[in-house]
Amino acid sequence: MKIDIVTIFPEIAEAPLNSSIMGRAIAGGYVEINFHDLREFTTDKHRQVDDTPYGGGPGMVMKPEPFFAAIEKIKTPAAKVIFLTPQGKQFKQARAVDLSKEEHLIFLCGHYEGVDHRVVEALVDEEISIGDYVLTNGTIAAAIVVDSVVRLIPGVLGDDQSAAVESFSGDGKRIEAPHYTRPAEFQGMAVPDILLSGNHAKIDEWRDEMAEQRTRENRPDLLE
Repeated sequence: MKIDIVTIFPEIAEAPLNSSIMGRAIAGGYVEINFHDLREFTTDKHRQVDDTPYGGGPGMVMKPEPFFAAIEKIKTPAAKVIFLTPQGKQFKQARAVDLSKEEHLIFLCGHYEGVDHRVVEALVDEEISIGDYVLTNGTIAAAIVVDSVVRLIPGVLGDDQSAAVESFSGDGKRIEAPHYTRPAEFQGMAVPDILLSGNHAKIDEWRDEMAEQRTRENRPDLLE
């Protein structure tokens, strides 16, 4: 897979996406991630990427010209262009699974009060929101989406079963059961006996029950 991230703050995405599992995915050839500074696609001497909004209002709006120039340079026939915005459809695990099968993803990241809507109308295939809140810029959101997508590419996690049993996997309607490791007892808190029993059928049954319980406690909305 090839991923391009277009932003005025490439360093925000570079740090998390060059580390740990993401760094190994790049080194292993599972994904190619390119970070593009939007200012490189400006033509004026001040490298201006924003201007005041028509109609008045607070803040600044990102100009369309640099985005159009960036897409013209980096887009391929297989590319899907994604814009990160609180106004987009809420991002869920099922969408991450679908995007992990794409050949080329381009992420456009906004800042300030938003982006000239002609960018969305003419260039964007999909608008994604990572939640009902506002960030200082879309680069943080892009890094989150890229991380969730890349880890689902076969081979990236080493054990592909890991992703299959996580929270929101399958039908996406429940979260994981609790996990424990050594020591068996810590500060008076013991690991549940069932996990030490060696009875894998009973362990699976316990995990199903606990996943249901945890979902009801923390995310009852998933069961509605």
